[in-house]
Amino acid sequence: MSTTRKTIAWLLWPLTIWYGVGVWIRNLLFSIGVLKETTMPVTTIGVGNLACGGTGKTPMVEYLLRLLGDDYSTAVLSRGYRRNTTGFVAYNGDNDTGLLGDEPTMVAKKFPNVKVAVCEKRVEGVRQLLQSEEPPQLIVLDDVYQHRYIKPTVNILLTEFNNPFFDDHVLPFGNLREYRKAYRRAHIIVVTKSPENFHPMVLHNMRQKLNVQSYQRLYFSHIQYDTPTAVYDDDNPRTVELDTVAQVLLVSGIAHPGELTQHVKQHCKVVPMVFEDHHHYTVEDVTKIRNRFEQMKSSNRIVLVTEKDAIKLQNEDLRDAFAGTPVYSIPIRMVITDNQDDNFDATLRNRVKENIFFQQRISANMPTA
Repeated sequence: MSTTRKTIAWLLWPLTIWYGVGVWIRNLLFSIGVLKETTMPVTTIGVGNLACGGTGKTPMVEYLLRLLGDDYSTAVLSRGYRRNTTGFVAYNGDNDTGLLGDEPTMVAKKFPNVKVAVCEKRVEGVRQLLQSEEPPQLIVLDDVYQHRYIKPTVNILLTEFNNPFFDDHVLPFGNLREYRKAYRRAHIIVVTKSPENFHPMVLHNMRQKLNVQSYQRLYFSHIQYDTPTAVYDDDNPRTVELDTVAQVLLVSGIAHPGELTQHVKQHCKVVPMVFEDHHHYTVEDVTKIRNRFEQMKSSNRIVLVTEKDAIKLQNEDLRDAFAGTPVYSIPIRMVITDNQDDNFDATLRNRVKENIFFQQRISANMPTA
């Protein structure tokens, strides 16, 4: 933490106390039953974190969809951060990210067999999904750790390798949405953005610092970057290997672009152009991007964006503004490292299979109207 950040943090300490008291009271009300946690009549997997943003929730959601989406009728329910709509909205094939938000729209595009919806009130959202013509057997709940009105069948907590929650504090002094001890609600803890290879002692030390409980499973994950794909080739998208490119204008509107920047720098020269997380791009933004691109010296150059940004650049006006510019997006996926005696995929498959079987038995024994 920089000296300036430390000074600001200490000045905000009184607000931290009040915020912490509010969080403590809210969690107490859930604990004593004044506020109700609902166990839904469907198998649910919650994905969330204690820190604000940037821990890898969307890659985790996508991992779960690749793992389970072909075996069960699956849906994803999110709040729909920074969307222009309210209430329950299901994806209908529209490219407008304002309907659901950028990340839900991206997930819907990548997984056409998965039903994607958003709703501020998650209990209502689940009920709407279950009332659809083809109700899902499994619902993945994105960014739901603090919501608490739904009690997930499996609760997955994410924390960053270089910014673990045990080294952080409650807002606004730190970056945590609630106190560290809230980690105990998790069934599975995944340490994200870890090195691909590390000494076994690292796992042992992290387990001790996280104070993993007997009922919890701990895993590590890292991000794998795939071959960049042309954004505006709809039918047969071109790909490009970064090693064959001299310069990249790296445009990003994500919470923490540093890791992506370092990855691209391993392959070619990088000119970064950073926008705020969830930035809504305009024609004026594209003009600035193209001007920066034209100033780059090498003729062997491309514009590279994240998958989340690529979804927001599908607007026809932005397509036209980018005409003639080689714009590529770089896909990412989460890779989970299994423990010596524990396999994440097998553990999750077994829990989901058992619960879906249980839900089916309950449904079969319910009296008909």
